[in-house]
This record gives sequence, structure tokens and C-alpha cells, in this order.
Amino acid sequence: MKRFVQCMVVAVAVISSLYASAAQPPASGDQMPEMKLVVPAERQHRAYLGLSAGDFFEVQQVKADVVILEIMSMYCPFCQKEAPNLNELYRLIEGDPKLKGRIKLIGIGAGNSSYELKVFREKYQVPFPLTPDRDFQTHVTLGEVRTPYFIGVRIEKGAARVFYSKLGGFEDVGAFLEEILRLSGLK
Repeated sequence: MKRFVQCMVVAVAVISSLYASAAQPPASGDQMPEMKLVVPAERQHRAYLGLSAGDFFEVQQVKADVVILEIMSMYCPFCQKEAPNLNELYRLIEGDPKLKGRIKLIGIGAGNSSYELKVFREKYQVPFPLTPDRDFQTHVTLGEVRTPYFIGVRIEKGAARVFYSKLGGFEDVGAFLEEILRLSGLK
């Protein structure tokens, strides 16, 4: 029995250390972690991001001053509820000549395949790119955050610096955009 208890203590210590060493979500001021995102198959989404054809891209390659990443899942009811707000955010940005081209949105589907994201895109009429993270590699890199999780990144001189990192959606689309503009330095 004593041997069993010792083994259990060791097992708990090992498991605890694994959780303690897990990646944390990027914080404001952090450099965006290196991660490879799948290049969208749709030509209009590649054009929107300023990417040429290829297999993968990194956030700092997006042709924009600011990139807003939503870590989401098509199965997440909160992400489904948030979809209309994100669509409205996209319309506000694209409808403003001072912001269009300067701020881009990307959804990262944690555990989702391209097919699953296509279903989500069609059901919720999502106009911006959604990239799959079927094997959860990006999700792990970003600290295995719950969904939806938003990360705002400022791109300067080929580097991507985090200025916003929060769990949960937003009720007021205009107020969220104002906060993004203020925190990113675009306003």
C-alpha cells in the first residue's frame, strides 16, 4: 500500500508539473508566438490577408497594421452567438476608408477541419477567413484558451506584438472597435 501511495504522489507531481509548464495565453506587450496557420483556400480570403498561394502563413505576414484573431470552434455555442457581432465588426472596418486594409480579422478553428469551418462560415455567413487548427497545435501554442478568445496583434517591421488578449465575446461592437483602435495605437 505504501508503494502505491508513493507512486500516486509521483504521478500527481508529474501531471501538475505538466500543467504548470503549459503555455500561457499571450499577454499584452508579448511577441506573438510562432505558429503556422493554414492559408485559406478561397482566393478572396488570400487577397484580403495579402497572401499568395501556399500552405502556411504566420500572423506577421498579413498585410495589415492590426490583426484580430478569434480562437473559436464551430461547436462552441458562445462562438455561434458571437458570429453576428464579428460579422458586424468586419462590416464596420471594411466600410470605413480609414480602417479598411489596416485591420484584418481571422478566425482560428480549434479542433476544426476545413470542412467544419466551411459549414460554420455558410451557416453564419462569415465574410472573413477562418483557418483550421484540426490537431490543436495553434490552440496549444496559445495556451489552450477557452473559446471564444480574442487576440489583437500590431504588426510593425515584420514583427507581431500582442496588445489585446481576452476571453469572451463583446456586447457592443462599436465599443470593442474603439478599444482595439485605442490599444493598438491606430487612434
